[in-house]
Parts: sequence; structure tokens; C-alpha cells
Amino acid sequence: MTTLPRPAIELSADDARRIALRAQGLLGAPDRRAGVRGVLRHLGAIQLDTISVLARSHELVPYARLGPVGRPAVEAAYWTDTHSFEYWSHAACILPIEEWPHFAFRRRARRAKGHRWHVLEDSERSCAAVRDRLKADGPLTATELGGAKNGGPWYDWSETKIAVEWLLDTGEVVCTERRGWKRVYDLAERAVPDRLLHDDLDDSACIRRLVEQAGVAMGVATRADLADYHRLKGEQVDAVIADSRLVPVRVEGWGRPANGTGGSGPRGAGEAWADPAALADAARRSRHRTTLLSPFDSLVWDRKRTERIFGFTHRLEAYVPKPKRVHGYFAMPLLSGGRLLGRVDPAREGTTLVARQLSLQGHGAVRPMAEALREAAAWVGCEEVRVERIMQPELSAPLTEALSR
Repeated sequence: MTTLPRPAIELSADDARRIALRAQGLLGAPDRRAGVRGVLRHLGAIQLDTISVLARSHELVPYARLGPVGRPAVEAAYWTDTHSFEYWSHAACILPIEEWPHFAFRRRARRAKGHRWHVLEDSERSCAAVRDRLKADGPLTATELGGAKNGGPWYDWSETKIAVEWLLDTGEVVCTERRGWKRVYDLAERAVPDRLLHDDLDDSACIRRLVEQAGVAMGVATRADLADYHRLKGEQVDAVIADSRLVPVRVEGWGRPANGTGGSGPRGAGEAWADPAALADAARRSRHRTTLLSPFDSLVWDRKRTERIFGFTHRLEAYVPKPKRVHGYFAMPLLSGGRLLGRVDPAREGTTLVARQLSLQGHGAVRPMAEALREAAAWVGCEEVRVERIMQPELSAPLTEALSR
């Protein structure tokens, strides 16, 4: 077992919160020159999801950091000029193309398994047909390749769909964009720049890079946080963390050390790892962003980390039966002043942004929520905001007044 260094740096809970916000691009002036591509490169992964209420999640992530970037410009930044690809990270994610070599360990693991949960009847024939068609006519969607489904439930995939997804898993094929929410596939040899098209890095090098990248994107993180960012295993993090550029720290209120061992230090503090550059900036004060966050934003996608840092419990209720929902179908947390101050379940009706259900943590959250709703409405082309239900009735009149300003 690797002996890890004992943390020498002590951070308060507020220090850790500010470090996390700055690392995520939500504290300080936005880097508008780097734009959407800069956000993607720094975060390392932007999660995709089928739900589109205010906008799709991969649009909401740069919006939260940069403000009202034109939505066509967001898509163009992701998918033109070979800047990114889609693959399995925290979930299905848009990833910077520079990270292609670092997912070799996952491609190798998929190849070693031999199949995904769908099994091909004639793997050699089906995969060869996909390769040949993409070589001749790609990039193509699964429908253009010959059909994605057999006609049954959503998971009843055709042989073509199973084959192309297998080739994507193992690295022969790349998802180069989403078109009408369908994956667009091309051969890796055509879609990935020559300098990056290799699986030369061993598993340790790949995992070390992803752990470091996650640490930089989060600023400060526990072992579990680092593992969750790109869906690694805890033991994979353990194997590389001592050789990474991250440094051990101890954070007030973060509980037992992540590796389960004891250690000296303030009661209630827990071991974590931090990006040295983030520590150097820890004391710098900057402007906080006021915005609505996608539930799949990397600031809050790890619910345990969100509760630890912000004292805010959040759950996506889109797949919860409607009568059992507490905060709504796609409740978006409100970030303001470096805190999570409430949430809103939005919808659009023509040119009206509808806050179907809204909750606020006190009167101080009224103005920020109004500001965030007005900005979001303008971004998606809505001319007015209507609040249907607020869980704190005493704040209804102040919020209506704030929205009218």
C-alpha cells in the first residue's frame, strides 16, 4: 500500500468553497477570449443529457460561466474544427480532443471485455459493414448507417447501432457531434488529429492525467471526488495520486479522511487534494457569478460533494413520479455570492419563461433569483417571466416586484 504524505496545509470550509468556485470558472472574471472552448478545456468534461427545458445541459454549462453566449455559437464551438469528441467520462460527455490519448485505458478495458450489454449476432460482419460505410460516406448517424432500432423499446437496438456503439467504445469510431440529438459517427483515423491518434499511454499514465485534470477542475477534492469526476475507481486514484501534481490538504468540516485512516489535525477536518495553482489564488477576492445551474453542471453533479461544500441537498427529480417530486422536474440551483440560495423548475411557453416551482433561502435570495431569471429568459428569447408557485409564500410579493424592475 502506498504511503501518502500527511497534509500540511489547512483550509477552512470557506477557503475550500471559494477554491472550488474559482476552479470551476464561477468566481472571477470570465475568460471571454477563450470562450466556450476554454470552458471545455478547463473543465475537462461537459456532461450531455437528453432533457431540454430551458436549454440542454451542455449549453447551460458555458452559459453559467460566460453569460448569454449565442446558442448556435455554443454548438459551433464544440463541434467544428475537431476541437472535441463525445465519450464516456462522468457520463456521456463532450471532451477536449486533446484528451483522446488519456482515455486509452477505458478503450482497452472495453476491448478486453469483448462486448457491451448488447451482444452482436455476427460481430465481424456487422462491424466491417459499419467501417466500410463510414469510410465511403461518413460522418453518419446510426439512422443514416441503416437504422438504430429494431422497432421495439428504446433499448431494442439494431445490429448496426450495436456495432457502431461497440466501435465507438473501443476507439475505431468517434462521435464527432450531435445532430438533432443523434450521434454523428466517423472513423477515428479521420476525426482525430494524427498527433493524438494513439493508445500508447499505459493505464497508469492515463489515470494520473485524468486525476490531475479533475483536481485542477475542482480545485480541492477528496479521493471520492477525484474518482467520481471521470468515473474512476478509488483504488485507481490511490495508485497514482502520490505521483500527481496535486498536494495533500486538510479541510475543515470535511469529516473523516478519505482513505479511512486516522491522522492528526483539527477535529472534523478531512484529507483532500488540491491544485497548487488554486491554493496560490485562494485568498484573492473576485466577482461572483449569479446564475442558474444545470443539475448536470460539474459544480453540482456530485450530490455528496455539493452538500459538503454548500450545505445544499439537491436531487434530479425528472425520473421521480410527478406526485412524489418536491422541487420539480428539472430544478436548477441558484448560485449567487458563492452560495446556493434556492432553485427553480423552469419551462417555456411561447415567449414566456415560466417558473413552475421556486424556492428561496430567505429574503436575501429574492434579488439574485430575479436577476438570474431575467437573464435566462433573455438568453432563450423569452420576453417575460411568470412565477406559478413559490414555496415561501411570504417572498412572492418581493420577488414579483424584483422581476418587474
